[in-house]
Amino acid sequence: MRKDIHPEYREVVFLDLTSGHKFLTRSTMTSDETVEWEDGSTYPVIKVEISSASHPFYTGKRSFISKAGRVEKFNQKYKRAQK
Repeated sequence: MRKDIHPEYREVVFLDLTSGHKFLTRSTMTSDETVEWEDGSTYPVIKVEISSASHPFYTGKRSFISKAGRVEKFNQKYKRAQK
C-alpha cells in the first residue's frame, strides 16, 4: 500500500435535523460546529437532513405529497405560454 493517500478518520457526531437523533461514528467529514457528547468529550457535529431515524423506509411511516399543487402550477405555467 502507498503511504499518505488514505483519508484521516476522526470521531464525529451526526445530527438528524428531522428527528433530532444523534449518533457518534468515525468519518472523514469536518465541521466548525461542535457538540458535547454523552461521555463529556466535544466532537465536531455534521447536520444531515435525513438518517435511518427519520427515513420512511426504516421507520415504516409514509408521507404523501399532494400532487394537486404541482398539476395546477404546470397548467398555469403553460397557459401563459399559449397566450
